[in-house]
Amino acid sequence: MKRIAIQGLVGSFHDLAAHLYFDGEQIQLICCATFEQVFDEIKHDPTVIGMTAIENTIAGSLLHNYELLRESGTTIVGEHKLHISHCICCLPEDDWDTITEVHSHPVALMQCRQFLEQHPRMRNVEAEDTAGSAKMIAEGQCHGWAAICHAEAARLYGLKVLEDHIEDNKHNYTRFLVVTHPNKADLLRPLTEANKSSIVFALPHEEGSLSHVLAILSFYKINLTKIQSLPIIGREWEYQFYVDLLFDDLTRYRQSIDAIIPLTKDLKILGEYKDGKQTN
Repeated sequence: MKRIAIQGLVGSFHDLAAHLYFDGEQIQLICCATFEQVFDEIKHDPTVIGMTAIENTIAGSLLHNYELLRESGTTIVGEHKLHISHCICCLPEDDWDTITEVHSHPVALMQCRQFLEQHPRMRNVEAEDTAGSAKMIAEGQCHGWAAICHAEAARLYGLKVLEDHIEDNKHNYTRFLVVTHPNKADLLRPLTEANKSSIVFALPHEEGSLSHVLAILSFYKINLTKIQSLPIIGREWEYQFYVDLLFDDLTRYRQSIDAIIPLTKDLKILGEYKDGKQTN
């Protein structure tokens, strides 16, 4: 049985992503209040696997998680791209005319902004977790309150779905990374199947430093799918660059990394893994 640390509760999107990624396998969830706790679980027990969101097609990158990933020393062994669909739910005896408040994570509230604008009498209340909002309403028997969460969480906590698929943009996906202790990485992903890599590096404060790196990657026919820069604290106007690369030849990819190392500072490979499938 695999032990998976997630941010959030049972019924959260991290829960759904974990079960879809490890489809058909027995898993035990370790529910954490914060992403920091997810990485702490791996630090204290190397057998624990982490599932953590890294970016959303609407809300963008979770910048803090990039830093946690780099600082933790964990290795990315996989990814999953989950379609994010929200419903509004409440206690079975409540209905539209009795709802005065709607609770959810601030990102979920933002993703349902147009829907909520159609219901101005409902006060929006930010919470730590989508599934946690559903659980709070169910366990506290909070009449007049609604939650925005996945329909599976509503079912899990015995709530009534007033309306499903209320998100503004139906092309809403979150990318989750599967991370583990480096010593356990080879047990979870065969390198022969890897066609994607995540790396991080800094650059000297010189003209054209980034373009030189990108030119080399292009020469080796490496497809850059994402680049995210974050400032280096304490070093004014210097940045860390987090880069995702796609490749179809592992040897050529390794050659490209060897070629850019002299042009970068503190280059680190965060993980080499298989490009994740997308589920609706």
